[in-house]
Amino acid sequence: MTNPAPSILPGLRFRQRFPLLALILERFVLSLVLLFAVSILIFGGLEALPGDFATTYLGQSATPQAVANIRQDLGLNRPITTRYVEWLGNAVQGDLGTSWASKNSVSEQIGKRLGNSLFLAGFAAVISVPLAVGLGMLSVHFRNRLPDKIINVISLAAISLPEFFIGYLLILFFAVNLGMATFPATVYDSMSLVERLKAIALPTATLVLVVLAHMMRMTRAAILSVMSSAYMETAELKGLSAFRAIVKHAAPNALAPIINVIALNLAYLVVGVVVVEVVFVYPGMGQYMVDAVTVRDMPVVQACGLIFAAVYIFLNMTADILAIIANPRLRHPR
Repeated sequence: MTNPAPSILPGLRFRQRFPLLALILERFVLSLVLLFAVSILIFGGLEALPGDFATTYLGQSATPQAVANIRQDLGLNRPITTRYVEWLGNAVQGDLGTSWASKNSVSEQIGKRLGNSLFLAGFAAVISVPLAVGLGMLSVHFRNRLPDKIINVISLAAISLPEFFIGYLLILFFAVNLGMATFPATVYDSMSLVERLKAIALPTATLVLVVLAHMMRMTRAAILSVMSSAYMETAELKGLSAFRAIVKHAAPNALAPIINVIALNLAYLVVGVVVVEVVFVYPGMGQYMVDAVTVRDMPVVQACGLIFAAVYIFLNMTADILAIIANPRLRHPR
């Protein structure tokens, strides 16, 4: 029998000695490779779109010479591979280029708006995650009874409605008819925390309704899958109440799939915030990206797309790593 190649042996030994760390490193490397591939798709896809910024900026009456001059000033006459390598190298260093439309630094503009988007998504997560887990456990406790059926019907209705429709309904009911909420959801630096929270009440409610139902249903399914296990029967025989058995035994053993679905929905909160920001005219990255698309400001669109992709991939990687750590067979290998 031939021995493994010497170059492979260190990797095999490392995986055998530290299986948990090896899996985590593998997820990290795969995430970097995926982000690199996504960057190629973002840059190449935008380049393949018909039309260009020069024509949009100058209008239909622009002369060919004027269009050519702008394209030369922006470097659009250089090979696409050269421009991609330069763009990616600068992005790795934190330089996302200069906006073609406003001539401002894209990094500075995104820095201001990214904070607004993360504040909105974070506040929605603070509300939706514990609420989803709690409702999921409550639904399991009252499974096949009236509270469970009511929760399921409401969650199905929330899943069926797109976020822009939910947003417009909330605006119509709470802002227009009742005058209880603020619209548009404008925030600025000098606002107090209470004023900010009041301003983002409607977009936060929209995001919570969008992600809450999915997280709750997945939590319910994950807990139900372990309810028939032997240790659950043992817990009930020891005299634990049904709800306490769910909280103390079922929920912790269903932690890995629950973590996965929560992380995926948190990723959606950050990426899916684009539609909500446009509906509520919220000054976040989503609104910034949409405004840039209308004038074909490619550096802004590319930067926003790359950041959204990085956040989504990072949160998915975090979900994988947390699921690995939550697996007792990987934490305590034989």
